Amino acid sequence: MSYQALARKWRPKSFREMVGQEHVLKALINALDHDRLHHAYLFTGTRGVGKTTVARIFAKCLNCDEGVTSEPCGKCGSCLEIAEGRSVDLLEVDAASRTKVEDTRELLENVQYAPTRSRYKVYLIDEVHMLSASSFNALLKTLEEPPPHVKFLLATTDPQKLPATVLSRCLQFNLKNMPPEQVVGHLKYVLDQEMVSFEEPALWLLGRAAAGSMRDALSLTDQAIAFGSGALRESEVRTMLGTVDLTFVYQVLEAVVSGEPEACLQVVAAMGEHAPDFESSLEELITLLHRVALAQVVPAAVDNSWGDAERVKSLAGSMSAEDAQLYYQMAINGKRDLPLAGDPRSGFEMILLRMLAFRPAVAIETAASSAALTQAAGEEGGPAVKKPEATPEPAPAQTASVPEHPPAEAPPLNAGPAHSDAPEPAISRAAQGERPREGTGLSGSQREDSPRISPLAGLLATEAGAQAEQAQASEPAGAGEPVAPIHPRPANAMSLDALSPATWPELLEQLGLVGIVYNIASNCELREVAGSNLDFVLDEHNATLFNSGHTDRVRLALTNYFDSEFKVSITAGALQGETPAIRSRRLAEERQREAVAAIESDPVLQGLIERFDGELLRESIAPLDN
Repeated sequence: MSYQALARKWRPKSFREMVGQEHVLKALINALDHDRLHHAYLFTGTRGVGKTTVARIFAKCLNCDEGVTSEPCGKCGSCLEIAEGRSVDLLEVDAASRTKVEDTRELLENVQYAPTRSRYKVYLIDEVHMLSASSFNALLKTLEEPPPHVKFLLATTDPQKLPATVLSRCLQFNLKNMPPEQVVGHLKYVLDQEMVSFEEPALWLLGRAAAGSMRDALSLTDQAIAFGSGALRESEVRTMLGTVDLTFVYQVLEAVVSGEPEACLQVVAAMGEHAPDFESSLEELITLLHRVALAQVVPAAVDNSWGDAERVKSLAGSMSAEDAQLYYQMAINGKRDLPLAGDPRSGFEMILLRMLAFRPAVAIETAASSAALTQAAGEEGGPAVKKPEATPEPAPAQTASVPEHPPAEAPPLNAGPAHSDAPEPAISRAAQGERPREGTGLSGSQREDSPRISPLAGLLATEAGAQAEQAQASEPAGAGEPVAPIHPRPANAMSLDALSPATWPELLEQLGLVGIVYNIASNCELREVAGSNLDFVLDEHNATLFNSGHTDRVRLALTNYFDSEFKVSITAGALQGETPAIRSRRLAEERQREAVAAIESDPVLQGLIERFDGELLRESIAPLDN
C-alpha cells in the first residue's frame, strides 16, 4: 500500500477529532442538535486551520443516513461517499480555477433539482474570494433564497475581498491560528500512533515553524521524519528548518547582559558558520527575553519543555526587569527593521550592538562608583580613605564611569588645598549648583558638555562624598586629615539655621540634584524641620515613579551641602503649601503676565495695530529671561 501523507491521513473525520476552533465547533454542534440550520455558511481563516475540513464534516452531519446530527456515523453510504470525495450531492468547487461568470451559471443551473440520494445538495466553494464581480452577481439571488434542499458552504483566506452583499447573506465563522501548545500536543498524539520516536524540543520547533497551521505542522513533520531517517531529533530539525541552536541564543544574551561586545560578535560569528536564518534567530531571542521577563515576575510560570528552566532563571537574576523590557523592545523593533539591513547578519549584529549601547543608566552601583572616585583621589596624592561597606542594591544596568583626565575648565574633585595641583576626575556642572530651568532636562552649560561628561556624574559625586565622610569618621583619631566635601558650597551658601519651608525652594537649586531625583524633590513640600530631622510631603499626583532610593539621594545631597548628618522622610500625600515646582510655575506665569501687559501697553505697538488693523498674538509673547 502506498504511503499517505500525515496531513491527509490524520485529517479529522468528525468534530470530536478536531483540534482547536472550539468557538466554531460549539456553534455548529448546537445548530445541528437543535435543528437551527442556516442556508449559507462562510468559514474564514489562514491556510491550514481547518476551513475545508469543517465544511466537509458539516456536510456529513447534514447528509448522514441516520439523520441530521452533530456526530455522523461515518459508516453509512453517504458518509463514506463524502469522505472519499465521490458524493454526487456534495459539489466541491475551487473558485480559484472557476472564476468566470459562465462557470458560476453552469454550477447553479441544476440548483432547483432535488439531491440524487442525500438529504441536502451541498455547494462547497473554496477560495470564494477569487470569483469575479460578475460571478458574485450571478450567485447573489440564489445565495439569498436557495431552495430548501440546498446549503452553501463557502471558505476563504481573504474575507475582505468579498462583497458586503455576500457577507450579509452568510453566517460567518473565523477560524483562528492554533498556538504552538495545541500543535505540539497533537503532534505527540500522531507520532505516538505512528510509532515514531521524537525529542520534544524538536516538536516545539515544528510547532513554531507552522505559524498556527496544523496542516503545515504535519507536512513539516513528514519532512523531518524523512530527514531524520524515521526519527525526530532536535539538532536535525534545526538543520532542516535553518534555525540556530538555542545555546548560541543563550550565549548572545549572556554577552549582552555582561556588556562584552567582543564576546557577542564572536558568538554571532560562530552562528554564521552554521548558515542560520538570522530572522529566526532573532525570534528565538525575543522568545527567550519573554521567558526571562516571566521568570522575573512569576518564576513558577517558566515551563521546562526545553529543559532550560534553570538557565532562564539564571539569566533573569543577572539582569534587572528594566533591562529585560528594554532588550525585548529593541528586539521587537529590530525585527521590523531587519529586512532593511544590507544583509540579515549585519542587521542582527546591529540590534545586539544597540542593546549594548543604549542601556538604562538609572540604577547606580554606589559601592563601585564611590570606590572608583576615592581611589582616583588617593592615586593623585589625596588622603587615604577607608572603603565603606557596600549596602546590597539591585544589579545596575550600567555602572557610570568617570573620566580619568577632566576637561581643563572643570573644577577639581577634591577641594582640599594641599592637593589643588593634582588633576582630579571631573564632575558635571549640575553638581556645582547650576540648575536647569523649569521644564527642561539640562541647563545650557550641561547641554554643551553632554558629549564629554556623564549627566549622572553629579549624583555619583554626591553619593561618594557622603560615603567618604562616613568612612573618614570611622577612622581612629589622627589617622588623617578630614576629607572635604566633594560638592563645593556656593558663595551664597545657606546656613543650617536658615533652613525652613520658606527657604526650601532656594536651597533645592543649590543641592546639585539632577534628573528624576530633582523632579521628585521639586514636587516635595518641606513640612517640618526638627533639628536634623526633615519631613517632606511629596505631591501625590507626582508620586508614580517615587521609591526609597530617591529619599537616600536627597539625604546624601543635604548631608554633603551642610556637612552634617540628616534624617529625611518623604511621604506622598496632599499638599498644604507650595512646592518648588509650583512656585516655579507661579513665578513663570507672573513673568508671562507681566510680559503680555508690557507688550499690550506699548504705544508704538498699539499705533501699529490701529493703523494696519492688526491683531496681537499673545501666545507668541515670552519673557526675556526664558
